Amino acid sequence: MSGDRRAAYKVAPDGLPAAAFLAFLATAGLFYVNIMAAIVDGLVSGLGFTDAQAGQVAAVNTYGAAIGAAISIFTIARISWRRTAIACLAILIAIDLLSIWVTAPGTMIALRSVHGLVGGLLIGTGMGVIGRTANPDRSFGMLLFVQFGLGGLGVLLLPRLVPLFGVAPLFLALALFSLVTAIMLPFLPDYPPRAVPAPTAEKATGTVVWAPLVLAVTALFLFQAANMALLAYIFRLGVESGLSRNLTSGALGLATWVALAGPLLVMILGRRYGRFGLLFVGMLLTLAGNALFHWSGQGAIYLLANCATGITWGLVVPYLFGMTAEFDGTGRTAAAASVISKLGLASGPLIASFILGSGAGFDVLINAALAALALAMVLMLPPALALDRRALRAKEEEKIVS
Repeated sequence: MSGDRRAAYKVAPDGLPAAAFLAFLATAGLFYVNIMAAIVDGLVSGLGFTDAQAGQVAAVNTYGAAIGAAISIFTIARISWRRTAIACLAILIAIDLLSIWVTAPGTMIALRSVHGLVGGLLIGTGMGVIGRTANPDRSFGMLLFVQFGLGGLGVLLLPRLVPLFGVAPLFLALALFSLVTAIMLPFLPDYPPRAVPAPTAEKATGTVVWAPLVLAVTALFLFQAANMALLAYIFRLGVESGLSRNLTSGALGLATWVALAGPLLVMILGRRYGRFGLLFVGMLLTLAGNALFHWSGQGAIYLLANCATGITWGLVVPYLFGMTAEFDGTGRTAAAASVISKLGLASGPLIASFILGSGAGFDVLINAALAALALAMVLMLPPALALDRRALRAKEEEKIVS
């Protein structure tokens, strides 16, 4: 009877409420990335950290997440995901609350690296549970909506509170997100591992097509690193260019919501028109949008640049993830790509901190990001074209057989 009562208040395993709860679960460990600009600005303006020190805090937090996500590959099959999630959320809340009282850069770097490790473990666990649902694509779409939507709200409101309350609102927001996620956990079903269908002979070979795979994964790393290098300092860029804090935070919040168009396009278009054309156009817009940051002193251009780069970020990344899975029938490389992606997200702020710490300035940082994005474009297009041609040949063969 008690089991029946517990099942009564759980949401349907594959309904929209479950997708929303799972999105929170997979976001809680890395939500700081979505408000990274506010955190970096808060450390500089609220605690007096240098730009380099603030970037290093952001970097170690994300490097830790990459390690934690790698660990989750081994724990998800051996340890109850719910117990792992509860433990991780409790630790994250404790670390975020403790971070409010830390003022020394070295201590903050050490504390946030532990936060990243635990958060990465939670992210990997959440993604593993999403993989057990009957419709993981919908959960992934919901994941992007939660990240972009609440991230936009965070960068809209939090920078305005830093001058009044210091860094406390930043870390309280992270702790609150984890607390809300913990409240959702009891309503989620158990999601036991699903039976895996017997693989086909082609899938069972375990063959990895290494050359295009390496190109795609390298492009993913460069794309994430270049975008995150600028995003981590994007609020500082607006303020240093002469924009008011209110205008800067308003532009970032609006741009984050506009960026929802990126994942929407992916869900609507899918692979109907292939990957090459969409990636080509998306990368051209990415390069143009990032180049516009050179004129960030003009509010309209600053807003336009953030909107353009936000949309293309949400468009390009899902296709790159899909490409990594196409070159390996076993799915191993798709999991590894998640770790590579986080390494890119971590490396961007670290490299940016060195550039700004050397006194080179934001123009040099923007140019470095443009160079990395151009290289990523060169690397991602050949494997995209190869996959499009393979898909076209498969369709032609089907027509011949039918």
